[in-house]
Formats: sequence, C-alpha cells, structure tokens
Amino acid sequence: MTATTAAAEVDAEVRGILERVAADSFPPLHAVHHLLSVGVCVPCTFRMFGAFSHVCSCTSLTASVLHSFLEDHDDSAKGGPCSCLSTDEACCSVCFGVLLPTCHQDDGVVSFNGISPIDRITSMVFQAVQRESYQLDEFFLEISLPAVVAANERAIRLHMKEKYGNENWFKDKIFSQQTMSVKEALRLLLVPSLEKKLDVKHGNNSFRIRLTYTHDDASRKLKSLLPNDRNRKRKTESREGTDTRRNSTYEDNQILSETDSFIHKTLECIQDQEFCSLFQLPPEKVFKPCHLVISCLRSPIYIGGRYLKLSRNVSQSCWIIDDERMGEASVEEIIGEDVRTICRGDGCKFHAAGREDIDVRMLGSGRPFLIEVLNARSIPSAIEVEQIAEKINSSEKKYVRVRNLKLVDREIWSMMREGEAEKQYAALIWTSRSLTDVDLQKISGVNDMAAGNKPVKIRYELSLDFLLSSVPGLMFFLSTSMHLFRQEIVQNTPIRVLHRRSPLERKRIIHWMEIEKVEGSSNYYLLHLCTQAGTYIKEFVHGDLGRTHPSIGAILGCRAEILQLDVTDVKMDLLQ
Repeated sequence: MTATTAAAEVDAEVRGILERVAADSFPPLHAVHHLLSVGVCVPCTFRMFGAFSHVCSCTSLTASVLHSFLEDHDDSAKGGPCSCLSTDEACCSVCFGVLLPTCHQDDGVVSFNGISPIDRITSMVFQAVQRESYQLDEFFLEISLPAVVAANERAIRLHMKEKYGNENWFKDKIFSQQTMSVKEALRLLLVPSLEKKLDVKHGNNSFRIRLTYTHDDASRKLKSLLPNDRNRKRKTESREGTDTRRNSTYEDNQILSETDSFIHKTLECIQDQEFCSLFQLPPEKVFKPCHLVISCLRSPIYIGGRYLKLSRNVSQSCWIIDDERMGEASVEEIIGEDVRTICRGDGCKFHAAGREDIDVRMLGSGRPFLIEVLNARSIPSAIEVEQIAEKINSSEKKYVRVRNLKLVDREIWSMMREGEAEKQYAALIWTSRSLTDVDLQKISGVNDMAAGNKPVKIRYELSLDFLLSSVPGLMFFLSTSMHLFRQEIVQNTPIRVLHRRSPLERKRIIHWMEIEKVEGSSNYYLLHLCTQAGTYIKEFVHGDLGRTHPSIGAILGCRAEILQLDVTDVKMDLLQ
C-alpha cells in the first residue's frame, strides 16, 4: 500500500466519523467553526459539544481536517484565510494544550516529532516508574490541572451563550456544563495506553501516578482578577507527624492542590454576571503550554509484629535533647531502618500500642507495633519479612527482638490506636523496713482473678542485671504472696513528666498484685501486678509526694522505692 493510498484511507475514516457525529445531534457547523477560530482545540471542541467519545481514538483528526470538512458542509467556512488554521504556535485557550499534549518540562518544550502525543506522555510516565523501580500490580491515574483551565472553559461557555443563546440548538442539552471535563477526557486518552505500556490494570489507588500541570503566568493573572476579599493568602496548616522524604514533590503537589481548590471554590461563588465583568470573553489565545511534572506515590504499607526490648538504655523512639542522644539506640531506629531499606521507602513512621520508659524492659510476648513505610518502591514478600526479623534478632548487641513480623492491612492501625486494655509488670522494690505479715495483710484482698488475667511469670535468674550490685548472688523465691483485686487509685500527672503533660487527675485500676521476697534481704521484694493501661507504676510504688493515692508506700506507712521495672505482658488480641 502506497503512502498516498494510506493517507486517503485515513482521510476517509476521519470524514466517516465526522459525518456520523454531524448526523447525531451535532450543533450547527458554523458554531463549531467559531470555536476553532477563538482558539479552542479540536478535542475540546468535541468535548464541549458532548461528542468527545466519538473522536477520542482518532489521532488523525486535526484542525485542518476538521476545517476541510466544515468547508464542504458549511458555506461560512469557505473562502479566504481562516483564523482557525493560523500557523502560529498557539495552544488551546481552554485546556492549554493538555488534550493535544504539548507540555513544558524542566528541559524545555517536549517535542512529539515522529511519535503520537499520547504515546509520548505514556513513555514519560513509564520512564518515571522505571527510574524509581516501582513494583506494580495496579495503578491509578491522578491529574491536577491549574484552576485557569476551569475559568477559561467557563468563559468560553458564557461567550457561546452570549453569541448563540437564542438559537434553539443551544437551549438543548448540547453544550451543557455536564459534559466530559478535561481531566476525564485526558484520562480516557491515557489509561488504555498506560495499561498496555505498564502491563497492569488501572483501578486500585494504592499506587498513584500523578500528572501535575501548571501554568504560572495564567494562574497569576487569574488570581489578580479575583475580587480582593476572595484573593487572600492562605496559611498552610501544620500537619501532625514527622517523616523523612527524599524530595519535596509530594508536599509541593499538596500545596498546589490546596491553592487550586481554593480558587475553584472562589470561582463557584461568582455569579455569571459578575464573571463576565471580571474576565475577557472569549479568553485570549494561549501561546505557552502547561508545565508538566510526573510523580509517583504509593500509599503507606504496614509491617507489624511485637517487639521485646531487652536493654535498660534503649528508648522506644529516637530521643535527642540539645543535640545529645539519650540512650544507646531506639526501637524505632533498630526496626524501622531495616524495614525501610527492604521496602525502599522514602521514610517510615513507628507506631506502638503504648510505650515504656527508656529504663524499662519490654518482655513476655512483646508490645504490638507497626512500621508505616512511606512511598515504598517494593512490597516485601513473606520470605523477605522473615529475613528482616532474622536480621534484627541476630544482631550482636541484642537490644531488641521481634516476633510475628508480617505485612498487615491498614485496618490494624485503627485497631492498635484503641490502645491496650491492661498490662502486667514485674518490679524490684525496696522498702525502708522489713515487711511483716500484718503489713502484707494491709494490702491483701480477695484473689478473684479472671482466667484470662492470670499473671505472666518471668523467671528471674541469679545473674540477671535486674539485681542490684549491692546485693549480688541473690535468688528470688515465692516466700509470701499478697493479692489485691480491683483497687482504684487516683494519680495526678507525675512530677517527672509534668513539663510535657497536662496537669490532670486520672483514675486507674490495679487488677491484682503478687509479691515475692528476695532471699537474703529483708527489704527487697519482687512485685508482680496487673493494671489498667495508662497507670504510672513508679508513682504507684513511691507515691510521688502524695500525688498518687493510695500507693504502696502510703499503705505500708513506710518509704517504698522502685528500683527496676519490666513490662511482662501487654493485653491485646493483636499481632499475636
């Protein structure tokens, strides 16, 4: 087949499409011609007339082809030069070249020589995905357009209403504001091409490909035309949480989105009459295309489990005061960095069901936690998650261990935020005098523990650092027990945290207690207790200068101090 024959067949196909569209409730051809003459591109012309779906797949339908068709069917389009066939480099005055993709990137105007515009944009997206080596199973296409696109489209609609509003065809549903938007039209053009190129389906929004179009000159002019009382600067509200990202593209997109949303709302509040007085009808022609930024973002993924903290010099989260690290390391860093590295994320956030002080160990079944990985390039397999756990658990420093590490759904985060119901502890305490059976009887009560609240006993051996260096070589054994069932206490915010916590009065429940005496010493005891979550255990022992009542010291009528503390169980049916 010769090039001439192929061209003729394409021309015949295009004209066949136009004939069908013209016969199917298409508006008068002189109105179509007028839209082209004021700088509206062919896709926007058909889109605004509600016929975009008929021609979206026809890449050969250009302004010259459409004008030729109009000349054959409309006398007003015949004779002399026509502004719709101007050879200047004007973009569409509505979509700014988005639907006939001409775009500006940091390296200049993108050239589409030898390749269709849609294929070129598809190729650019594919390169962005490949550059970061994202692992894909589905994607969702997000498109952000400058607010001036909506403003210019409204200006065109009002101009056409002004010019043709009295004609019968205009009064029908044709040229309705309910027709396909520029975003929807661009998505219709790009999605099939992207699905083929990326070899995955469009639909799931956990991985988003975002096309951000901006036009600084037109946007500045638009904002200057808005009424002064509406054109006010917006304050960017601070967001909770901190995280480390490789670049600021995500934040920049958020700011752009918020600004455009504000302008859209402002435009919606302006009545047509006021709009016509503020803006030029029809809008002036556009000679500079939009600037395009392509970005990819995966929604956070979550890896959860339970951690055990075996050191009394490791904080839960990174703790730095005046540029000085507190402790040797943190649970957050030890677990989080290994997870982030495997997932190749921009950063990560550590979430746990409660917390313990830096000098308190977390033993027993461990504390539930989640690592929220931001913009992960890779979703780890079950084997890779096991490798992360093995690496953490085989560390020479033995600060932290993890259990039941696995990839979990976002719903786990909501469940964990509800917090733990109760916790069990083991505390080494000292009293200023030896306790008698009468002393123990003072705080002993009914032992009516529910089956699910039986104490979790941790066996403390002779050589554990749990023991004070002043009493070496001592063994613990159960010499006397005391039980306390559902004792309510009142705790004011402890003095030690008053600088960072609100001064509140809190009521807490002590569910039960057991005590073991340290052999060879009359003043040292190992206290096991189960309490409501949020109980300050240290203050419950020594009383915090009367701010916790009752306390162990107050009940015994002597001084009581807590020397070391372990969490032995966190009661949550989560990540077991």
